[in-house]
Amino acid sequence: MAVCFPNIILSKDDFNNISTRVHGIDARLKEIAALQKHIGIYSKTRDVYAAYRKAGYSKKYLAEHGDDIAAHKAAKKYFDELGLQKLPTINTLKTEYAALSAEKKKLYADYHPARKYMQDILTAKQNAENLLNYRETTKTKENERV
Repeated sequence: MAVCFPNIILSKDDFNNISTRVHGIDARLKEIAALQKHIGIYSKTRDVYAAYRKAGYSKKYLAEHGDDIAAHKAAKKYFDELGLQKLPTINTLKTEYAALSAEKKKLYADYHPARKYMQDILTAKQNAENLLNYRETTKTKENERV
C-alpha cells in the first residue's frame, strides 16, 4: 500500500528503509563524536605521557600527572578496541560528520511524512480491528441469547 504526499510516494518498506538509514546515520554520528573526543584527549595528553615514559614510569611523575596519564591510557584503549592502527584526522572526521548530517537532514524531509503516514495506518488498523472485534462480540452475545 502506498500513499502520495507532495512529490513523494511512500510505502511501509520506504518508511522502514528511511528509518533504518536514519538510525544508522545517528549511530555513526555518535561514533564520530566519541572518536573526535578521544583523539582530542589523546593529542592533549601525548606530551605528558611521553614525559612519563622518559621519566622511567616514575611514581612521583604519575602522582603529579595521574589524571592526564589515565586519560591518555583510556583514549589509547578506546582506539585499540576499535582496532585503529592509524588515527583519522579531525578534519576528515568533521567532513564525514558534516556529510552525514546533511544526508540525515535530507532524509528527515521524507522521514516525518512517512512516520505520520505509518502512524495513521496503524491507528486505522487498530480502529478496524477494534470495530470488528466489537461486532464479533455483539454477534456472539446475540447468538447466546437465542
